[in-house]
Amino acid sequence: MARDIFGRDHRKKRDDEAEIRVTDRRRILLDDDESNARDAEAEAPSLKPSYVEELEARTKAAEQKTLEVQSRFEQLRKQLQSETDETRQRLNRAADERAQREKADFIAGLLPVLDNLQRATDAAEAGSASAVIAEGVRRTAASFENALAAAGVEPIDALGEEFNPELHEAIETVPGAPGDEGKVVAQHTRGYKIGDRLLRPARVKVGRTADKARVQI
Repeated sequence: MARDIFGRDHRKKRDDEAEIRVTDRRRILLDDDESNARDAEAEAPSLKPSYVEELEARTKAAEQKTLEVQSRFEQLRKQLQSETDETRQRLNRAADERAQREKADFIAGLLPVLDNLQRATDAAEAGSASAVIAEGVRRTAASFENALAAAGVEPIDALGEEFNPELHEAIETVPGAPGDEGKVVAQHTRGYKIGDRLLRPARVKVGRTADKARVQI
């Protein structure tokens, strides 16, 4: 038996190298079966009719389009809401500013009335003639009427008009000529309105024939 310089057996080495190698073919078969199954699925024809597939594709496209439209609509709704809020706030600010200006203008128009009242008071305290005082009062009344007119206030001319319960308040009925039946024959206090809104009715006396006249305070 041949040995090397170290005394080892060369035949035993050759026997080890000649050992039979075993390959597990079960794994190869399983891999082949899986690959064949995938190929069969890929090559298998669709069982759905072509028009069904087309309808499904259209449905998906329509759903996607609907989502896009809804998203766009939501964006527009939020934008419109924001613009509406800004417009409302701007209009409210403009209305407040206009109301403040009108209020200031009305008060400014009343200041001459106060001036005339003060002059009339000073004249009365100084012992001025009654004619001077009366002139001051007339100027005061004229200033006040001008201020009311500037604010859009109009007096109600009731004297000689047919009695109108929407504009007049009858405080008394008095005997009068047949032509004065149902008419305003005297005015106790003047009424006023602004536009179509009645500020206060005119307090008046209404004519009646002698047998119908009576007090209605």
